Amino acid sequence: MTNPIADPGHGHSPAAWTAVVVMLFGFFAGTIAFCLAQPVFVWVSVGIIVIGLLLGWILAKAGYGVNGPKYTPKGH
Repeated sequence: MTNPIADPGHGHSPAAWTAVVVMLFGFFAGTIAFCLAQPVFVWVSVGIIVIGLLLGWILAKAGYGVNGPKYTPKGH
């Protein structure tokens, strides 16, 4: 059995959380726009999702990822 605190492979990092929150907002906005039949806003939401993905990647490369030098895991 593995120790969940010592296993940093679950993405508990500022980069991962930022990416997930931005992409969740994009999915939420896209769903609302789709239900309201607003195709322009659906595509804007797709852009927000892509921005979230890129933002997570950029933050991970900047050191805020799981193995980055600016990330310190918190004990539970």
